[in-house]
Amino acid sequence: MLVYAIGFLAQLFFGARTVLQWILSERAKKSLSPSIFWILSIVASWLFFIYGWMREDFAIILGQVIAYYIYIWNLNAKSVWKKVPFLIRAILVITPPVAIFFASGDASEFAATFLRNENIPLWMLIMGSAGQVIFTLRFVYQLIYSVKKGESVLPLGFWIISLSGSSIIIIYALLRMDPVLILGQSFGFIAYIRNIVLHKKHNEQISQPNS
Repeated sequence: MLVYAIGFLAQLFFGARTVLQWILSERAKKSLSPSIFWILSIVASWLFFIYGWMREDFAIILGQVIAYYIYIWNLNAKSVWKKVPFLIRAILVITPPVAIFFASGDASEFAATFLRNENIPLWMLIMGSAGQVIFTLRFVYQLIYSVKKGESVLPLGFWIISLSGSSIIIIYALLRMDPVLILGQSFGFIAYIRNIVLHKKHNEQISQPNS
């Protein structure tokens, strides 16, 4: 029960970041990258990392590790990271490597628990991991794009990759019968599509000559 409570709490934060980003973008009539999006992202990711560990789900853990420090980079780019109390920053920074360190202490046990989980066939694990990697690569793309721009932004490609990765994760979640993943990913679909539409409308307005 506690495991699912942590998972749903993480999804609540993930969902909240999507809703707030969507609302703020609708008001501005263009896709924004607000600070609150990244604040909720790091909190949700930290909780979801714990959820994946407790569920012994390698696909979830892999997805969180990849994006985790990109959230921190964006918080720093938004001048928010330095305002977070030092102790909290320290806990957030060391959580993934500490968990990985303890897991790697017994490689055979780690492989047996996560990579040879009797509850998750290998083909399903590969599909779930592929979905998580694709879904998380949106933040790698976002990071590269933002570094080139010199500011934190959520470009069109971010939302296209989000939609692609989310589709695979939903299929994985249905096969895994994971209500946390199903709820979290299904909700994001509308926001991803809407942000793509906002991007295209904004680009069309920019391209139109002034009358």
